[in-house]
Amino acid sequence: MSTDAQSGEGAGPDAEPEETDDLESEGPPMPQPTSETPSYDGEFDAIVVGAGLAGSAAALTMAEEGLDVIVLERGTTPGTKNVFGGIMFTPRIRELTDFDDAPTQRFVAEKTFSMLSEEGDATEISMQPAAWKDDPHNDSWMVLRGDFDEWFAEQAVEAGATLITETTVTDLVREDGAIAGVETDRPDGRLHAPTVVLAEGANSLVSEGAGLAEPQHRDDVAVSAKEVRKYDRETIEDRFHLTDDEGAAIHYFGDGAVGDAVGGGFIYTNKRTLAIGVVYSIEDAVHDERTPDDVLDDFKSHPAVAPLVKGGRMVEYSAHAIPEGGPDAMPDLVHDGAVITGDAAGLVLNNGLHLEGTNMAVESGYHAGKAVAGAIETGRTDAAALSAYEDDLSESWVMDNLNHYGWFLDAAAEDKEFLFDDLPRAIADAETDYFRMNDEPKTRHTKSARKRLVGAMGGYLGAAKKAWKYRKMFR
Repeated sequence: MSTDAQSGEGAGPDAEPEETDDLESEGPPMPQPTSETPSYDGEFDAIVVGAGLAGSAAALTMAEEGLDVIVLERGTTPGTKNVFGGIMFTPRIRELTDFDDAPTQRFVAEKTFSMLSEEGDATEISMQPAAWKDDPHNDSWMVLRGDFDEWFAEQAVEAGATLITETTVTDLVREDGAIAGVETDRPDGRLHAPTVVLAEGANSLVSEGAGLAEPQHRDDVAVSAKEVRKYDRETIEDRFHLTDDEGAAIHYFGDGAVGDAVGGGFIYTNKRTLAIGVVYSIEDAVHDERTPDDVLDDFKSHPAVAPLVKGGRMVEYSAHAIPEGGPDAMPDLVHDGAVITGDAAGLVLNNGLHLEGTNMAVESGYHAGKAVAGAIETGRTDAAALSAYEDDLSESWVMDNLNHYGWFLDAAAEDKEFLFDDLPRAIADAETDYFRMNDEPKTRHTKSARKRLVGAMGGYLGAAKKAWKYRKMFR
């Protein structure tokens, strides 16, 4: 399941603001968004619903093209309603902003994949390419969404966009069959614009309510439970062998992570906090007697995880949904007077190795903004005039990746018992046999280890079939 890249909805009622993790803000204070009703005539070139990554990218792009843009955010500030694992992928953001000013935590200097068995075994592969330590650090940064989203939204404001917080969009306005604005929960809260950019996140209630998207089937959605725990900086750097601004991203798989479900766990290192969480399919969650909280607690108590997360103080808890249906579950992205971006469009990639969403959200917002600006210039905002958004996205790496790896989750669900139960146990048994120290020859140890692995895959024929099935992972 995707564990690092998604915006979502709904921090827990007892959550403390994520900004409590780091109090090292520098420089002059940024201009603040307003929750006050501004003085305007209700007419704009574009309305953006949601000030997450996709929404702010779209607003920034359109504002720089000279459009009169208003962004409506239901949270008290951008980011307060957004939840994700912890890694921000930043290539497009660097092109759109002065990224040196961005409120980042640590760059990803190390990435580890760990397979856990229910019995307490762990097998890890860790990567620390030297190139990741050089700017721009593979464009992979741990961030706190509250801080980062507020900063990113402010880039749009500085470019000329208007940001209004504490405002919920309740419906879309239609004129002559086309979308022509939004209704909000404010008195006299109808706003008009020839285009609306829907960047409302995974819980796309406006899009669904307006008939622009179907409610997501539970087979296409994952559930995530995450907590942020605070430690002193030295503890984090000692436990994860980090220096300076280096960070570690650890992804866990197998039944020792989330039981028999299709999914996994994660740990991401911030400056003074750890983001610790699990993500697994809602279909599996429905049939699991444990709650997501229970699954998270079991993950934290695994012998390979517990020493890394012990102690600390919980400063945030959140649970959210992640769209993972792939290209087949995506709604139509372009409508008369509206486009759908980011998580609302289902733009999340998980092929087991690549866990991405933040970069797709920003990329979709950028292409949506360019398409809206082009349509406004022609004086038309029907679906045909806005089709450049869908065309450009289809030709980008976003859809190429989704189309190339869209098969993975279905394959993982078919092979769930093998991937998340039999294989972790077989690998643990094989490495125990292979490195066993006794009075037997190493050839016997090797034979025993090979037998365990081949047996778990259904013999040599089964191993060949699985290798063929998953060959596309490396194409």
